[in-house]
Amino acid sequence: MQSSILRHVVRYGYNRTPGPAIRCTLVRPFASDKAPSRTALYEFHQKHGGKLVDFAGYWLPVQYSDQSIIKSHLYTREYGSIFDVSHMLQTYLKGKDVISCFESICTADIKGLRNGTGTLTVFTNSSGGILDDLIVNRVADDVLYVVSNASRKDVDMANISNAVSAFKSNGKDVSVQFLSSDDQSLLAVQGPNAVATLQKLCSKDLSKLFFMNTTTDTIAGVEGCRITRCGYTGEDGVEISIPSAKATHIATALLEPSIGKLKMAGLGARDSLRVEAGLCLYGNDIDETTTPVEANLLWLVAKPRRVENNFPGSNKINSQIKNGVTRRRVGFKMDSGAAPARQHVDIYNNEQQKVGEITSGCPSPCLQQNIAMGYIREEYKKVGTEITLKVRDKHYHSAVAKMPFVATHYYQAPK
Repeated sequence: MQSSILRHVVRYGYNRTPGPAIRCTLVRPFASDKAPSRTALYEFHQKHGGKLVDFAGYWLPVQYSDQSIIKSHLYTREYGSIFDVSHMLQTYLKGKDVISCFESICTADIKGLRNGTGTLTVFTNSSGGILDDLIVNRVADDVLYVVSNASRKDVDMANISNAVSAFKSNGKDVSVQFLSSDDQSLLAVQGPNAVATLQKLCSKDLSKLFFMNTTTDTIAGVEGCRITRCGYTGEDGVEISIPSAKATHIATALLEPSIGKLKMAGLGARDSLRVEAGLCLYGNDIDETTTPVEANLLWLVAKPRRVENNFPGSNKINSQIKNGVTRRRVGFKMDSGAAPARQHVDIYNNEQQKVGEITSGCPSPCLQQNIAMGYIREEYKKVGTEITLKVRDKHYHSAVAKMPFVATHYYQAPK
């Protein structure tokens, strides 16, 4: 889920602050006439050697001077890293009718969640297309905490605001508060050492905080921080929502060598980590023209919601569940020596007929081979199916592969 549209520098280029040349295979800027905003950690990133790029309307680090993107990726898998994701949209909704209001625009069974738990879900349009993917947490019967993508901030704010207005016009009790990054920051702490390090700065027992659970606690003396066990890397970890005025204080505390081995990481490693984990990137792998069924995300459409058939595009999605689709998002592993397959690379069958298109791809630092995901005609979706990928007018052998490409390590509750 979470927002990063990362592409090739060599193909697209990017805007960056003055400094040494950066060798990087990732990141494409968002076109905008507006000057990028700064997160609360802007000076902190500069001080620590962050190579800043204009991303989703914010100056964010693509990598740090102390390690390459590949090394940062592997360090996250082995130890742990801190990512500044303060560009994400954080939202609170409140009121006794808040659950039914939010369910009117998403596919989650929020009624079925316990307080203190959350789920990944999607906003859909009337055609069943995905407006955005997001995490919704049921804090209490009358409070929801939502984190959605920066690149879809305007769309999400309008979608939520319209739902709230419609409910309020019918006398329902619901209100919304969109948090500004000037006031509230968001850090993703990911990797095997992430929670153990954070635990030394907290008072609550984080061993009881399972995947997709949320709570509040004091972190490094800062009260009222929200800790949610989730992330975008496939590793165990948390996202912590903290007052922006204390963001540098908390980041500095997390980096203290005496309590852990965490390092700062940027957008480059964040993208390759999420591809290895088989996670979608909005604008690449999912958009308003793709449905959850086509995207292989049917699990995001809760079974009670399918029965209720009362969310946007539910008729289309239920019809696809019953009758099938013509394309499906799948993973691919390429043979040794093949060029990396990125977005828009065409997929061909053995008869050299185009049967799909790549949406994301990168060299996998863990597997040491090129991996990708994309949409392929339904009859070719089976794992092991041989295909070819056309990269710069050359065809390279590949095969449909199971995702995630590397094992995930989410901290699941005992069954």
